[in-house]
Amino acid sequence: MRVSHYLEFEAHVTGGIRESVAHQRTMLEHLDVAYTTEPTLDADVFHCNLVGPRSVWYAKRAAARGVPVVANTHVTAEDFGDSFRFTNALARPLRPYLAWAYGHADALVCPSTYNREVIADYTDVPTRVISNGVDHEKLAGADALRDEYLDRYDLSPPVVFLVGHVIKRKGLETFVEAARRRPDLDFAWFGPLDRSLKGRETTRLIDTAPDNCTFTGYVEDIRGAYAAGDVFLFPTHEENEGIALLEAMAAGTPALVRDIEPFAWLEDGEECLKVDADADVDAVVEALDALTDPALRDRLGANAAVRSEAFDLETLADDYADLYAEVV
Repeated sequence: MRVSHYLEFEAHVTGGIRESVAHQRTMLEHLDVAYTTEPTLDADVFHCNLVGPRSVWYAKRAAARGVPVVANTHVTAEDFGDSFRFTNALARPLRPYLAWAYGHADALVCPSTYNREVIADYTDVPTRVISNGVDHEKLAGADALRDEYLDRYDLSPPVVFLVGHVIKRKGLETFVEAARRRPDLDFAWFGPLDRSLKGRETTRLIDTAPDNCTFTGYVEDIRGAYAAGDVFLFPTHEENEGIALLEAMAAGTPALVRDIEPFAWLEDGEECLKVDADADVDAVVEALDALTDPALRDRLGANAAVRSEAFDLETLADDYADLYAEVV
């Protein structure tokens, strides 16, 4: 079998989508499935990860060639808003475009049950839930980087942290205000700032953050972030799955999340702590207070690491093998 595994705009895409694509290609290599990253119909399956115009062009012609089309549903209108400049204005017209574009696939891969429920309102194309997964091998050796990264960013444990693009949707305001309420704790957001792409409110929150709230910018070796962090604060309001959360769990780090549908699979008090979906910053700070207890952090972190094993790439690879066999 040969797969055209295509990511449109690959040179420009960063963050979770790029990471997911890297994970998929690792899984293909594990399965010994030949693939090309170029868009081509000289393949048994055309698999696209962003349904941009070029991807749709190939998908429309695939039917005539008898080549099945698989598409990942990384993007929805629901999670597009409050991301970068102009994304709120684009979210509404994006929905009908995505419904049309996803409709050209023979099968859609959804990273979570929640995402599949959202996509059900877009199209009746058959869906399969396959997690983005977590690359445990990529995180190997992180512990050895702890002192280096604590020193590099002048952080004192326990460090409250987050990993990923600095965008409002992921709970930026809550993160900053929690840091303001707890000046005795260091907060660090590891990830690209891309200030030119930020909206005015996002820029204001970054610029007015208290001194104990550090925005590191791009981190070349992301293992250092998970090494330095002690509590993964992820107050996002909307998420398709959250690769950074899976990575934090794999690193044995306890997480504090909102009780939103994408995280329904997590058990409060077992692998994480949860606050209400619409909880204010006071509730978040109260939960953070509980997580200053090392014993609680150790217990939640150990449980999280065990739970993350189900998301290992080798475990998920067979799901892609089954999907490709089915569509072919």
